[in-house]
Amino acid sequence: MIRDRETLDLLLQNIARFVRERLVPQEDSVAETDEIPDELVDEMKRMGLFGLSIPEEYGGLALTMEEEALAVLELCRTSPAFRSIIGTTVGIGSQGIVFDGTEEQKRRYLPGMATGEIIASFALTEPESGSDAASLRTTALRDGEHYVVNGTKRYITNAPHAGVFTLMARTNPADKSASGISAFIVDAKSPGISFGRRDKKMGQRGAHTCDVIFENCRVPAENLIGGKEGVGFKTAMKVLDKGRIHIAAVCVGVAERMLADALRYAMERKQFGQRIGDFQLVQALLADSKAEIYAARSMMIDAARRRDEGLPHTTEASCAKMFASEMCGRVADRAVQVFGGAGYMSEYGIERFYRDVRLFRIYEGTTQIQQILIARNMMRDAA
Repeated sequence: MIRDRETLDLLLQNIARFVRERLVPQEDSVAETDEIPDELVDEMKRMGLFGLSIPEEYGGLALTMEEEALAVLELCRTSPAFRSIIGTTVGIGSQGIVFDGTEEQKRRYLPGMATGEIIASFALTEPESGSDAASLRTTALRDGEHYVVNGTKRYITNAPHAGVFTLMARTNPADKSASGISAFIVDAKSPGISFGRRDKKMGQRGAHTCDVIFENCRVPAENLIGGKEGVGFKTAMKVLDKGRIHIAAVCVGVAERMLADALRYAMERKQFGQRIGDFQLVQALLADSKAEIYAARSMMIDAARRRDEGLPHTTEASCAKMFASEMCGRVADRAVQVFGGAGYMSEYGIERFYRDVRLFRIYEGTTQIQQILIARNMMRDAA
């Protein structure tokens, strides 16, 4: 749902200009140094990008899902690492508080997240708990006015920079099901928290992940999200449900950038006395990519609109995330093929995108998990 087309267009134009003039020129540098310059992060803060999804009463822009998706799409016409620095705060890091937090929790944490002063991170995955999120082992046991947290979280995006974690932990160790899991807001500077080394990843340099280790970390009971035990897994699933539409938009934005680069190269590169874009087999690579991007974009927008309208959208969100992430990988592969030997060389950047986008099919629910969710929902609805 788009509430004010003129205001949204202005925001999208500002993001597009920021991407074109400030982010794209820094892509190679970020890939080399594995660091996003502080001045770029500061500009993102001033633009309000950290607060895209946070309600206006807490200082955010309160974009609808469709508006957020379009904004993210524009932001992702560059290295996805730039989006990642705001992504956990806009998405999975903050939305648990937005959805299920108490009013006091919202007023305490959301304004700082909206300005980027507080970077929120989402701590769900563990060494023995990934796709099977309900099997997590981290515990949070009540001790007076605190919970004592013990466990390790793995591959936590933005953990080295986080101000707070939205933490999923088991408050009832005897209950091995999802109903034994609760959600907490944890100050990243709390005693008992330590961090592993930054992960060395295939791609997305500049987007940092690492292990987060909790050893007798005492968390105030007032930081239990919603003030109720046993509903943390439901909070996590609501967060991921929305996040899958967000990731679909990320995939579309990056795919559109890769196709634009491939098209430009096909119109400039000559072989056998003519542009390679004049050869029908190269045209097929471009056309297939265009059609799949259009399909993914249409799915993403439809899922976003369904969410905005309050309609059931869990299946559509999974469909959009699954198709868009797989599509993005195929577009990356075709783009490398259009570039030929040059596509294998780092100077053109398409090999970096090829590595960067491989992650999209894994995080926030692998393709295989999406297939399971979609099929289960189909059978449930049919019954």
